[in-house]
Amino acid sequence: MIEINVKNIITATKGKLLFGDETTEVKDISIDSRKVDKGYMFIPIIGERFDGHSFIEDAFNKGASVALTSKSIDNIEKYSDKTIIKVDDTLKALQDIAKYFLLKLNLPVVAVTGSTGKTTTKELIYNVLSQKYRVLKNEGNFNNHIGLPLTLLNLNNNHEIVVLEMGMSGRGEIDLLSKIATPQTGVITNIGVSHIEKLGSQEEIFNAKMELTNYMDENSVLIINGDDKFLKTLKNRKTKYGKVFAGLNKNNNIYATDTSNSNEYGIAFTLHLNNNTYNFDLKIPGRHNIYNALLAICVGLHYNVSMNDIIKGINSYTGNNMRLNIINLKDIKIVNDCYNASPDSMKAALEVLRQVDCKRKISVLGDMFEMGNFSENAHISVGHSVYEYNVDILITVGDKARNIAKGAVQRGFKEKDVFITENNSQAIEILKKIMKAGDTILVKGSRGMHMEEIVEFLLERS
Repeated sequence: MIEINVKNIITATKGKLLFGDETTEVKDISIDSRKVDKGYMFIPIIGERFDGHSFIEDAFNKGASVALTSKSIDNIEKYSDKTIIKVDDTLKALQDIAKYFLLKLNLPVVAVTGSTGKTTTKELIYNVLSQKYRVLKNEGNFNNHIGLPLTLLNLNNNHEIVVLEMGMSGRGEIDLLSKIATPQTGVITNIGVSHIEKLGSQEEIFNAKMELTNYMDENSVLIINGDDKFLKTLKNRKTKYGKVFAGLNKNNNIYATDTSNSNEYGIAFTLHLNNNTYNFDLKIPGRHNIYNALLAICVGLHYNVSMNDIIKGINSYTGNNMRLNIINLKDIKIVNDCYNASPDSMKAALEVLRQVDCKRKISVLGDMFEMGNFSENAHISVGHSVYEYNVDILITVGDKARNIAKGAVQRGFKEKDVFITENNSQAIEILKKIMKAGDTILVKGSRGMHMEEIVEFLLERS
């Protein structure tokens, strides 16, 4: 964390000093009173289940020297040896402090959003840029209105560039994150149907993702999947920011060919750029990941990373846990893709399963959430892919996923090879009965289905 004092905090938040000294140095900032240490500042966030203001005393007892508050504090005089700053809204104060940090260091920001592939693209960008720069990125699910500002609080004087994934479920959320981070470079992976329950249509999802550009100017650039039905419409749209298009079609600024050399261990492709060609060997499976790699390559080029280093950054990436992570056990293979699910990512995972060399292919597929009125047809379409991608056995988990079975059988999948279950425990019992040596088992569903429980069973039995 960069050096910061109470005066800086007051400037950032437009807060009012109730007690304490403006020159007090803040060693670190936490929103969790259990993780507070000596010299920390505690920010009490008001959540759905807990109000952080209830833990201000705990934070002080653990050594915090500064706290924010948006509420009156009973017997506040007993904290007269501490520093307390009154703000209108502690969550907004956290966001304002993060923005202050970023402005103070004046670092370029790369922001990544899209319906699928955000995390993989962010990690590939990080790998590429790290060949030349010291890069800060957000970890795990720190891609929302709380996680993103907390990430920015980790900035220090050694960082040279920031790479941020931005998630959303409705309108205005990407706008807020973009206002905090003001990206100079935006990346949009695709426009799918994730969160369509709230937004109602892919057109509205497109509009929500485009909030990424709300604070861009003539010095900014948007790097996008030029093959996407919605994003490619930007080719004919006049914008104040620059645009770079990447894809498999030759009408993009950069494009890939020779993409058929794919297996469970990865995929090779040839990049075409300015009449030159370059060979890449991506260590993660799935043709869809070529798009993610192309976007990362564009970011590297924009920040003057050499092509040799870009190739090194792309080729050294080996994937993330619970995202098409292929695990080889002594008698079976697991394709662990439990992190989340949408129709597009389900079909991409099934395509990877099809490429695995094994005796039988088993798909354990759970509910996809936030599909709204599109839910039934979305699940049925996945079922069609189950049949088309030559799955041998289908196990569905959850009420919505019954329609995956329905879609598979509609296309000709044998009913005797379909097992419909209500929960992970039932699915595990089915697996216990039918698994054989040589099987490969794909496990995938929305985050709320907790399908990693099935993967944990498979790992424990090994």
